[in-house]
Amino acid sequence: MLQDAKAEEIMTSVKEQEAIRKLMVFLQEWDSAHKVARSRVLDNFIKSNNGKTEPELELEFSQGASLFLARLTAWLRMTYMYSTCLNKLLKSIGIFLSAASGRRYLIEFLEIGGVLILLEILGLNHLKEEDKRESVKLLQLVADAGRKYKELICESYGVRSLAGFLATSSSAEALEDVQVLLASLGRGNPKYQNQVYKGLVAVLPCASPRAQQLALQALGATQDTVGEAPSILVEPVLDVLCSVHLEVQSEAIQLLRALMAHEVRPALLKGLVAFLTPPRKKTFTFYNTTVKDPATLCLKQPMLVYIQQAAAAKAIGILAKESAEVAEELLQLRVVHGLMVAVGNLDHLASQRHASISLEDSPETWYTKMDPVQAEELASNRIDIPRDMARMQSTEGEHCPAEEKYSFNPEPNLAIYQDSQCS
Repeated sequence: MLQDAKAEEIMTSVKEQEAIRKLMVFLQEWDSAHKVARSRVLDNFIKSNNGKTEPELELEFSQGASLFLARLTAWLRMTYMYSTCLNKLLKSIGIFLSAASGRRYLIEFLEIGGVLILLEILGLNHLKEEDKRESVKLLQLVADAGRKYKELICESYGVRSLAGFLATSSSAEALEDVQVLLASLGRGNPKYQNQVYKGLVAVLPCASPRAQQLALQALGATQDTVGEAPSILVEPVLDVLCSVHLEVQSEAIQLLRALMAHEVRPALLKGLVAFLTPPRKKTFTFYNTTVKDPATLCLKQPMLVYIQQAAAAKAIGILAKESAEVAEELLQLRVVHGLMVAVGNLDHLASQRHASISLEDSPETWYTKMDPVQAEELASNRIDIPRDMARMQSTEGEHCPAEEKYSFNPEPNLAIYQDSQCS
């Protein structure tokens, strides 16, 4: 029995030595190989090891997996600016970082400045979008490791880099990945959650509607975590209402709903009401009216201020219907005057429709029967419900009390206002 055990031990030792010898040969071949040969090695490594755990990787490399990871990270550090097999290199490193029980691989990667390299990749314009997306995936693996790793990303100016990438990327997949990462950095990271929030706000003025939509979604998701919304949020959120993309407008309105419980509510409501009455004597920039379909040549392209007007009217109706308190504040801001101006905007049917829905006076049909004279009357109206209500409340003996003469969402009706005038 002792002899059998000793023989088995010798055989095991021989196998281990042979495995170590093969590992050293492999590493020496890597060290002396050029780009093409290394690219083939990476292809084989990705194909054979994707999804493996730390023990499985160690078995594959005879307990020397870290030696190969060190070579991968060293090559990344030397070549990431030149896109030398960058995508394959990042995917190979990702196999180590995502390995179950492989925390030591993550630490080894961070010790060589891995986070800074990944963030710098995002800012290099000449690199491919797919390479940058792989970089975001690795950063997500770092963030998933816990709070201190999220803090490390933020301390490395990660929020600024990620927000900049979100605002400029042309890859739909990459945009979604970076939104998920930013949202992750905003959770369970109290030291930097406000920084993440402000980074998302900074994305809103960008030219990418998809980026705007994703930033608005992320802001809504992190709002409860952040607590009180900063005042810097007001102008960017209101400004995106001029977007021609309905999905952006919809996300902006959803965020506005969430913000009604915060101190920025008065400023937001004031801005929405102001959008209802754009300056009438001003030159605005029209959208490109070049169209290929002859059937649409007669259609007017809406001005940005009209798109904003329509979106504001829609938002006002939604917000007022959800809260009587918000409706009262809107009345104090002379919202009925603004809505009637929007109803009288014959140049933009969407403004008329959404304003009439908010006023709730046969919204689906009545504005379509309006003639130019009636429209001008609405646009130039001088209704001031708060002032009129105060005047009427101070008058004794009137047969039509103020609460019957005026109404607004949640039960607004323009007809009530028009038909109950007291002489």
